[in-house]
Amino acid sequence: MMNSIVALISKLFARLHRHEEGQALVEYALILALVAVVVVAVLVVLGGGVHNTLNNVANSITG
Repeated sequence: MMNSIVALISKLFARLHRHEEGQALVEYALILALVAVVVVAVLVVLGGGVHNTLNNVANSITG
């Protein structure tokens, strides 16, 4: 009887541990998605300015 209870508790902890690892993976994926959204937003906002700056540099080099 005691062995079956210990086995049941052990299985429960193993499931919880796997569940926590899955949560961490989801959290990392959400953070990565948020970073990607921020990068895209910054590129959209600053895209025209960066394009103009690179064109000015290219024009000054080619003369």
